[in-house]
Amino acid sequence: MKKPPKRSRRPSGPSNRKVATLVYDGLCTFEFGIAVEMFALPRPELDDWYTFGLCAVDKGPMRAAGGMKVLADGGLEQLADAGTIIVPGWRGADAGPPPALLRALRAAHERGARLVSFCSGVFVLAATGLLDGRRATTHWRYAETLAQRYPGIHIEPDVLYVDEGQLLTSAGSAAALDLSLHLIRRDYGPEVANSVARRAVVPAHRDGGQAQFIQSPLPAQGDGLGKLLEWMRRHLDQPLSISVLAERARMSERTLLRRFEETTGSSPKQWLTRERLGRARELLEGSGMGVDRVAEVCGFGSADTLRHHFRQQLQLSPARYRERFALQR
Repeated sequence: MKKPPKRSRRPSGPSNRKVATLVYDGLCTFEFGIAVEMFALPRPELDDWYTFGLCAVDKGPMRAAGGMKVLADGGLEQLADAGTIIVPGWRGADAGPPPALLRALRAAHERGARLVSFCSGVFVLAATGLLDGRRATTHWRYAETLAQRYPGIHIEPDVLYVDEGQLLTSAGSAAALDLSLHLIRRDYGPEVANSVARRAVVPAHRDGGQAQFIQSPLPAQGDGLGKLLEWMRRHLDQPLSISVLAERARMSERTLLRRFEETTGSSPKQWLTRERLGRARELLEGSGMGVDRVAEVCGFGSADTLRHHFRQQLQLSPARYRERFALQR
């Protein structure tokens, strides 16, 4: 009997590995640096990594935030054969993109390229008209302006990034790291994405639906609520009722609920579900635990409850998630 073909260690990467990143006068240096860090650095351990190029929107040298000047590899012709095009911020919500750039982006999208915006770069994608009828996000400061100017876009102002297949948008600044790792994960699988995250010393995975902004800064580890959050992470397998948490934090239940919402942007129940899902994903990707045991360790109580939350949040069953993302051993 013929044996089934052995599964490859990881996905082989996108069919078109060329990443073209726009540079323009007034370049957002931080967002540009993220594109370089994630997609341009050599990865000698990978023989099929992305190729990286710069595409000048304006005549160079172009000014960048911080007093630098930038020269690019070429002009808009660089977009003609790119598989992924990154818009690393933009010079302002009121600065209209050049018509030639918009035409080049529409043409790239039509032939199948992925268009990716970081932070205010969404205003460039919005100006193409390609986001009409689709979901998108940006920095919370720009969300209202974006919604007013482009009412056809379904703005999600409270998430880190949105993946609409060929069109991907991130929230402000550091959320570009999360979107970049998501794209790497999509192209090369979790093992490679985790390796890139470790090299950059950033979290390997933050879910795109996670809130990008909260009214109060997260408490210091020594703060009462900060200590509680750390303790909750270490005891995800326990029931952790509101009464238990309030007693642990030495607060009334009403005060705890108010402080928790102000600090994390969610209720204790929502926060716990997110943390437990994150832990379950780690175990499904990197351990040999059965689904029942994963559910127990993560505090879901039963495999049925775990399956419910996976389908609700990820549109996948735990088994299907493991099949798609588990590290090959």
